[in-house]
Order: sequence, then C-alpha cells, then structure tokens
Amino acid sequence: MIRRSPRLNRVAGLGFALLAAVLTAGAASAQAATTQTTLAVETHDQGGYTQAAAHISVTDDAGQPATGAVTIEDGTTPLASASLDSTGQATTTIGLTPGAHQLRAVYSGNGTAQASASQPATVQAQTSGTPDFTVSVSSMSPSSTLTAGTSGTVTVTITPVNNAALTSPMFITLSCSGLPDQSACTFTPASVQILASTLTSCSTNSPSSACPPTSTMVLQTLGTGGKATGMLQHPRSANPIAWAILLPGMLGLGGLAWGSRRRRWLSRLALIALVGLVTVLGTTGCNPRYFYLNHGPENPYPTPAGSYTISVTAQSANGITAITHSTTLAVTVK
Repeated sequence: MIRRSPRLNRVAGLGFALLAAVLTAGAASAQAATTQTTLAVETHDQGGYTQAAAHISVTDDAGQPATGAVTIEDGTTPLASASLDSTGQATTTIGLTPGAHQLRAVYSGNGTAQASASQPATVQAQTSGTPDFTVSVSSMSPSSTLTAGTSGTVTVTITPVNNAALTSPMFITLSCSGLPDQSACTFTPASVQILASTLTSCSTNSPSSACPPTSTMVLQTLGTGGKATGMLQHPRSANPIAWAILLPGMLGLGGLAWGSRRRRWLSRLALIALVGLVTVLGTTGCNPRYFYLNHGPENPYPTPAGSYTISVTAQSANGITAITHSTTLAVTVK
C-alpha cells in the first residue's frame, strides 16, 4: 500500500479547490445571459445649442428586458447615465458641444445579465456664436450602487461653448432633483464660472486651471435609525445639565413671586423675570417644536431601496434670460 505524505495531500487538496473555483466561476458566467443594447438619437437645435435625446433599449438573448443602469458615452467620455425601467428602456437628454460626436450606450450588466454596448451613433452638433455651456457627469465613485447609509461621489463638468464671445464671467449654479426620500446632495463648489479664456477640453495631467470647471457632487443616503456615514448626528434630547440649572431657577422665581406679596415692586419684578425666562425657553432648543424643526424627527426611516434617475441641473443668467441645462445620473440604493 502506497502512503502519500501530508504535504502531497495538501497540494492535491489545493488543486481540487482551485479546480472547483474555476468550474464554479465558469458555471456562473454561463448562467449570465448575453444582452443586446440599442441606441437611437434625436437632435434638437435651438438658439445655437444642440440637445440630443438618447433612447436606449436593453434585452437579453431571450428577448426579456434587462435591469440596471446604462451610460451614454461620447467616445470614451461619460456624459450621463440613467436607470432602465421595467421594459428595459431609458431616455435621457444631453447637451453637445459644436462639432461631431460618437455616442454609444453602455449597459453595465448585473448578476444575471452580461454587459453590452450599442453601435456608435454619429451626431453633428451645430455651431453658433452665442456663449453657452454643456453639463456632464462622471460615473459615481466608489459605485453607482449604494447601501443605505453610505455616500457616492460624482464629478460634474461644465464645458464652455463659444465662450470667446463673453464680455464678462458667466456664473453657473448647480442643483439636483429627483432624489430618493431620505437623501441629499451637495456640490463643492456650489457654483462655477466660465471666462472668455476657459478651455473647452483638458489634456492628460493638465492642471485644473487648464481644464473646464468642475464640481464635486456628494449623494448621501440614510441608513436605519437615520445614520449616515460621515455625517454629524444631532443630539436627540435636551442636555440634562441645562435642565438641572433651568428647573430650580424657574421654581425659585415662582417662589419669590409668591412669597413677596407685601412688596409689590419685588413681586412685579419677579413675575417679569419669570415671564422672560419662559419666553426664552419657548423659543430655544428646550421647546419641543423648535427641536423638531431644527433637528428632525426621532429615528427617521432609511433611504428606500430601488433604482433612481437623478437630474443634475446647471443654471446661469445674464440679467435678462436664464440658461438652464440638465443631465441625468443613475443610482441604485439597496
């Protein structure tokens, strides 16, 4: 009878484990259905500005609608993203700088469907002498799928259009809408400016001064009990020390007013002081209504799970008319 050494047994066991892992990965990959992504683009020109309405459809090899998010790219640069609806379709509108563009829709895939990309669609955006801008968003970091209570970061880029015609700086304010409940977005900075000398493109390793202006958008969600990673939590009850000081003071003033019946001036003074103290308490953090309005309800619900398409809007004004452009961002909360 041949006896194998313990080392040989360990090597054989490791080999079988690696083989099982490879077979398992291959089986999982085989279970993921292939997908087909199609893109149809319609352009609309108005006031020297070209907007492209992108219609995306994603289905698997059985013709069933896919779920997840798609990203619209110009070459290799992401411009916008959107969540697929129950029919596997999504529509988003993006602004284009003058010239030719190669747009394509990229489906990121999920646990049951493989990633895919559409054929490129060539779009020609018109040229105009009117100063304008476009807005685009990068993919969310670290991921477009957030666990309730965590946050994601996006870079918002403002690209000038015909800014050489500017006679003064163009200030642009950023905002977001369509957020899920119990979530918030912040921009740093909240507004950017375009000058006549601002460049329309950015080469590799260029300083920020040689690139179109950008802003960092942070999307913050709430977890169970209103907890949010990296956010300051407000206290949920008044300070016991404050009550220890205020309550005896109130009782003392009341007793002083009651015991000084023969001294009218002292009684009146005590009553005025008591009324003043009660008024202060009613308009500060010791008032339950004040605390609720400034600190929110106890234990708010977490951000609901689901897929969302958030609108990121950039707005500028020249004193007469407002210029507003938007793009979309796909986010999944679990």
